[in-house]
Amino acid sequence: QVQLVESGGGLVQPGGSLRLSCEASGTVFSINDMGWYRQAPGKQRELVATIEPGGITNYADSVEGRFTVSRDNAKKRVSLQMDSLKPEDTAVYYCYADLQDWSARFVDYWGQGTQVTVSS
Repeated sequence: QVQLVESGGGLVQPGGSLRLSCEASGTVFSINDMGWYRQAPGKQRELVATIEPGGITNYADSVEGRFTVSRDNAKKRVSLQMDSLKPEDTAVYYCYADLQDWSARFVDYWGQGTQVTVSS
C-alpha cells in the first residue's frame, strides 16, 4: 500500500511564504514525475509545478518565479517552496507522484490535500 503524506499548509498573509512537503511511504520501486496541483473553490484542479527524476521542472505561469519545486529521491519526497504568496494562491494543494508500486506498474498517486489560505 502506497501513501503520499503531505504537510506544511496553513494560513499566511499576502507576501508571506509557506513550504509544503510530501513523502511517499509503502512499497515504491521507482518514481517518475512528482509535483503539486491545486484546486480552489468552484474551480478545476490545476497544475502548479512538476519535477522529473533528473530535476527538470515545469511551472504554471501564475506561480513562475515565486514557487520552487524540489525533490529528494532517496527520501521519496517532493517539496514546494511558496514565496510572495497572493490571495489567489488560496486552494487545497495536492501532492502527485507517478511511481512504480508493489504491482511493478507505474501508477499515479495523490496525497490527501493540504489547505493553503492567503489572507490578511
